Amino acid sequence: MKEAAVSVLPVTLIVLLLNLFSLVSFTTTETVVFLCSAVALIIGMALFNLGADVAMTPMGEQVGAGLPKTGKVKTLLLVAFAMGVFVTVAEPDLSVLASQVPIDSTTLVITIGVGVGLFLVLGVLRVIFRLNLAHLITFFYMLMFALAALILANEGANFLPLSFDSGGVTTGPITVPFIMSLGVGVSAALGDKRDRESSFGFIALCSIGPILAVLLLGLFSEGSVQYELPVYEVNADAGSIFHELLLKCKEVAIAIVPIVAFFFLLQFLCLKLPKARILQIIVGIFYTFFGLVIFLAAVVIGFMPIGYKMGEQLASGNPVVLVAFAFFLGMTVVLAEPAIHVLNRQVETVTGGAVRKRSMLIALSVGVGIAIALSVIRAIFDFSILYYLIPGYFISLGLSFFVPKLYTAIAFDSGGVASGPLTSTFILPFIIGVCAVLQGESKILLDAFGLVSMVAMTPLISIQALGFKAVASKHLREKIAMRRILGEDDEQIIRFM
Repeated sequence: MKEAAVSVLPVTLIVLLLNLFSLVSFTTTETVVFLCSAVALIIGMALFNLGADVAMTPMGEQVGAGLPKTGKVKTLLLVAFAMGVFVTVAEPDLSVLASQVPIDSTTLVITIGVGVGLFLVLGVLRVIFRLNLAHLITFFYMLMFALAALILANEGANFLPLSFDSGGVTTGPITVPFIMSLGVGVSAALGDKRDRESSFGFIALCSIGPILAVLLLGLFSEGSVQYELPVYEVNADAGSIFHELLLKCKEVAIAIVPIVAFFFLLQFLCLKLPKARILQIIVGIFYTFFGLVIFLAAVVIGFMPIGYKMGEQLASGNPVVLVAFAFFLGMTVVLAEPAIHVLNRQVETVTGGAVRKRSMLIALSVGVGIAIALSVIRAIFDFSILYYLIPGYFISLGLSFFVPKLYTAIAFDSGGVASGPLTSTFILPFIIGVCAVLQGESKILLDAFGLVSMVAMTPLISIQALGFKAVASKHLREKIAMRRILGEDDEQIIRFM
């Protein structure tokens, strides 16, 4: 509860201060609903994080570590593909994005699910054959931008922001704990015990698959998709709130049941965990379920409409203030992403404290703050997302050749994790509100979408910059130590003479 409160309160205070100083104007009903949603958000996040620790992470680790022991690589790859599809098709973040875009949601979700499943298989193969993560990512990013160029030539520019966004929303609160722990389990069973970075990189690869899949969908689609602005309104009616809770219960149940059913099938066939451990996992699943229901209902009821209204009202003011606010908002919102805390704990554990949670959080906050600010600038000046993504990925891939592999793997995982449910349900409506005022509804799909891909990209640079700083500091310390040693030797020679 303490960790969740520290994460959510900064965002809440920002909204209240904006209202207090009349930079935005909310009704009493909107303010009360927002405050109640913030309290619910804290409770939901606390329950979810507890459930992730007790159930989701251990389930992934047991599947990842248990299946290789059967000695059947084909079975492991088949299970990896199935789990990738299941956790993605059921990911609540993906449902939120699909509800805000003008494409058949079933087609979009299945396309993205297959993309994640295939690249989770590639992640397992990377561990088995000791493939270099940086080389794999470089190859697939080159392929990604080649497909983007083909889509532009085919007059399907509206598909580009959505394609890149799809890579970020697939790595949400259900997917991250399971896939990351699956990677840790597979790496522990099949990887080199000295090769810590092989535990990471699964999220990074699973973020590429959906982008390629949706780009291919856009390439073979006829014409350009048109956007229709959703209704963003705060509704304090008890019946509407109860309906939203029931809807989220259904969505989260659809998300969790296939994973749990698959896990218990594997438990019956090959894992054979003790009853006490299974009971603990069952309790953790209930924590995860109720935590996610409360969390997602709170962001949809209170945070999504407030985010849109903030964007609308701030866009009418000074552009410099708008960009500065967007940077500060990005820095604080990332603290409230539940999967961020799962990643940071796992990074500190796997690296034995070499990469601290505090350093990770600062680097991610700065990266996401820059991403939101740049997205607002794009909404102001109306230009293609590729002007950001091409140089951004070029820099991040360039850094991967100069920093330790561990930092590269963590950075590319962080990119997917940073773009969680609060990004798609609070920041995306905020950017849509800004774009609706500055550019009109016709430009929203082109100028507002792409935000999630920016949030997924900037941590790649900030985390690797952290690694670059660590390498530079190490070289500097070694140089100073060497000079001291050489200086002492000179003094000994003079004294001897």
